[in-house]
Amino acid sequence: MAAIDQKPSALSVFSKGLLIENPTLRQMLGLCPTLAVTTAVTNGIGMGVATTFVLVCSGIVVSLLRNIIPTTMRLPAFITVIAGFVTIVMMVVEAYLPDLNQALGIYLPLIVVNCIVLGRAEVFASKHPVKDAALDGLGMGAGFTLTLVLMSAIRELLGAGTLLGFPILLGIVEPMTVFIMPPGGFAVLGVLIAISVVFEMRRKRRAGEPEDEAIASQEDVCASCQMCDLKEREA
Repeated sequence: MAAIDQKPSALSVFSKGLLIENPTLRQMLGLCPTLAVTTAVTNGIGMGVATTFVLVCSGIVVSLLRNIIPTTMRLPAFITVIAGFVTIVMMVVEAYLPDLNQALGIYLPLIVVNCIVLGRAEVFASKHPVKDAALDGLGMGAGFTLTLVLMSAIRELLGAGTLLGFPILLGIVEPMTVFIMPPGGFAVLGVLIAISVVFEMRRKRRAGEPEDEAIASQEDVCASCQMCDLKEREA
């Protein structure tokens, strides 16, 4: 019983978002902006930092209000909190980074309905204290940002021959424009997901954990959600 009730360390709360529960590579969340904005590294960094800011700030507020918000109103309340921080991000980016604002386009305001942000508010922040909620948001945001930066670096390098706008392969290798098109995005994402699965299986073997529980974290997310029970009671 003591092992079950043992509180996870701050490091484990933060680090799980990097690979074990990486929101994009392991939980398949936030794929729309992942595929759309990763044609350049600057876009990936911008979207990742913006989403991380919203994750951390909304997680803190939701955690502070977790005992105040009624169960039947939690999703509208969470969306309202998230929308407030997304508005702040949009205003800052529009004022100081107009080029990035234009590049990200509609995907910046769509952070409001990003499943990563709403999912962490529902599954984690609403059930844990402020410190853990902030660390969880920071870890998930870092994992999301790393995925975006890695994808955008591969796509920009192979598709345009540049990296952060600087010519790297130009004049050496002919740019393969397919990588900055949707098919290239799906291909790169698929390869990164496969690599993450291999690393996770190796980690589980070293730790002596069952390998068939690779998606257990996502199942836990579903199990912890009370929406199905709520809908049945309302019916």
